[in-house]
Amino acid sequence: MGAPVGFLVGWAVRLDYLLLPMVAWLVQSLYLNAQFPSVPVWVWMLLNAGLTTAVNIVGLTLADRVNKVMTALAVFLVLLFVAYCLVHLGGRPPHSYTAPLWNAHTSLGGVSAAAAVAAYSYLGFDAVTTLSEEARDPRRTIPRAVVLVIAIGGVLFAAVAYVMQLVHPGGVFDEPQIVAYTMSVEVGGQTFADWTNMAGIAGGFASGLAVQLSSSRLLYIMGRDGVLPKRFFGALNARTGTPVLCLVLTGAVGLVGLDLSLETATSFVNFGAFLGFTVVNVCVVVYFVRNRAGALGSGGTKVLGYVVAPTLGACVTVYLMTQLSAVALTIGCCWLAARFAYLLRLTRGLRRPTPALDPDEVAAP
Repeated sequence: MGAPVGFLVGWAVRLDYLLLPMVAWLVQSLYLNAQFPSVPVWVWMLLNAGLTTAVNIVGLTLADRVNKVMTALAVFLVLLFVAYCLVHLGGRPPHSYTAPLWNAHTSLGGVSAAAAVAAYSYLGFDAVTTLSEEARDPRRTIPRAVVLVIAIGGVLFAAVAYVMQLVHPGGVFDEPQIVAYTMSVEVGGQTFADWTNMAGIAGGFASGLAVQLSSSRLLYIMGRDGVLPKRFFGALNARTGTPVLCLVLTGAVGLVGLDLSLETATSFVNFGAFLGFTVVNVCVVVYFVRNRAGALGSGGTKVLGYVVAPTLGACVTVYLMTQLSAVALTIGCCWLAARFAYLLRLTRGLRRPTPALDPDEVAAP
């Protein structure tokens, strides 16, 4: 679709990557505050951002090991929570097993509006690609990793959400930002809730660690290839081999969430994601149009895969974008407008080539 379009879409996705660590730290801080209410959320935010940044600065090996331990702990405690929910349901079976999927109070508008926010839970699978230069045999392992992340996450999130709706039907909660904690009290008591709350805390730390790592790597690649100022963004620490300045910047940006609600924060992230996914689908159609007379052919199967499916995908993501809050849409549009002005300045009114990432360049060890 052209380098200028790619430049602007990349900037929109940049908003996604910049704010993903903030949301991860915010979720973690909310659950810590629920268990330790004497410590304000903003204090936990500062501690989480600082500790995550420090681990990532030390190096990828340490970050990888910490992430594996935290993720394993989080998954174990989530499964333990589901087991307690099932035991709780055994004592009082639900009136309907289909109600969590559709019932008299369900509406298409309500589901789609909620999906526009809940889509945040699935974001991040694409961030795996930012570590291609760190992976063994990336052409084979990275695509598999992307598919596995979204498949495993999708099955896990859908199953847990279904069980939670059986225990507590509907969408009315005393504390909607910490539903898992209050439901843990309901199904297992206070002590059990305090322990399973570790799932949210460990999962939040692992998530924050991973998304800050990928976000900083993307900033570094953009700096190395001249899309961003190279002196600041394209520098690696000689001892640790990590982009320290990029990590510090992402940690500082995360502090924007000190005064945001969880719903508002996720809406900001979803704007960039939805726009990026929309254009990816459009690119598939454009690719087909440009190559249909060549190797792709123009059979019915090709049209279904290269035109019909991506067109439907683009329509869905555009619709979900319209369901975001007015504040999120306004900030997202202002973000794009600022980048467009920078693009005009950089290219002297589009008269010079647009800087682009070089996918074939391999970073020095």
